[in-house]
Amino acid sequence: MGPGGIATIIAASSLFVIAVAISFAVIRIGRLIDEAKVSLKAITDETAPLIHESTRTVGLVNAPLESIAKITKNVEDVTTKVSGATSSFVDKGGPAVKIAGALLSAASISRSKKKKKAE
Repeated sequence: MGPGGIATIIAASSLFVIAVAISFAVIRIGRLIDEAKVSLKAITDETAPLIHESTRTVGLVNAPLESIAKITKNVEDVTTKVSGATSSFVDKGGPAVKIAGALLSAASISRSKKKKKAE
């Protein structure tokens, strides 16, 4: 066997080692993909009910919030109406000023009558 035969054996051995290394890597990658597939399925199976439950919980929370929003809107309307009525009632020359003037007049008349009776 000459130098060409030895070179051929070395080249064939090298190609065999490379082929074994590549097949080992392919097998490992195949197992990794299988494990990833199983893990993804497990995560999907566990996440779907969780998302469903979260959606249901948000729906249950939204119902009272809508009621609170309606109540708040009603309180806002009442507050606006009371504020408007109060401001128009207390405005200068409004009914409150007239009533206060009448009460002061009545009180002063009442005092003057009491003083006259006391004398």
